Amino acid sequence: MNPAPSNNASMRSSFLKEMGITEWVDRSGLSASLSAPAAPQDNTQASPEPTVSPSERAAEISGRWIFIGAKPQGDALTLFQNIVRVLGLPNGAWVWQDQKASIDALIESTAVPLVAIAFGAASAQRLTGENAPLAELRGAIHSLMHGEAEVPLIATLELAQVLARPQEKALLWEDLLLARSVLQSL
Repeated sequence: MNPAPSNNASMRSSFLKEMGITEWVDRSGLSASLSAPAAPQDNTQASPEPTVSPSERAAEISGRWIFIGAKPQGDALTLFQNIVRVLGLPNGAWVWQDQKASIDALIESTAVPLVAIAFGAASAQRLTGENAPLAELRGAIHSLMHGEAEVPLIATLELAQVLARPQEKALLWEDLLLARSVLQSL
């Protein structure tokens, strides 16, 4: 027998408070899928966006997220879809880019503020040009240089690593919150 709905809501509320989330918006109807783009393009979410107010929409699309790393699959893809949903990113506000591809065209194709998230040590090291371990690259704001423009870069854990060590989800969430605050300050 399932616990009463109020018990589920109370349990969910306590979990969210532990993760530092103060407001929850249920967007369970939203799902995303990734396909490998031949050329840089907008994101590949297949489902319609959840309904949001015009003021929320303006806040959400005031910047664009570039997620860089090995394309997630299986449970890692589900985790990524949940990240996009929890961050409240609508279609057009994010794009996934393979870690080996050039992001120059993505940077040139947008006039809105950008923030880049590098998943895993390999992506972070390649993009920052540093050989430091991921633990040293995390928690700092790095820069991707494109001509005279700088795009803030946040290094974080690979999604598969987070799934293998669930205790590291808090570290991933810290990095995503840092990226959000950087984007909001641009």
